[in-house]
Amino acid sequence: MEGFNRGGRSSGGGSSGGFRRDFGPREMHKATCSECGQECEVPFKPTEGKPVFCKECYKKKKGY
Repeated sequence: MEGFNRGGRSSGGGSSGGFRRDFGPREMHKATCSECGQECEVPFKPTEGKPVFCKECYKKKKGY
């Protein structure tokens, strides 16, 4: 029984990176961009003390 679950989740993940895609629409949370101060919505609950960026500022920071 020792090796029964070994590697079970990592195999067969395909190109999805192990994320399930059947959760439905994401819950969006209102936030203020740390760069430009504009109100935006993000797909995660912002953590106090960590910067949040709007889509445009995020793209600029990542170089897209």
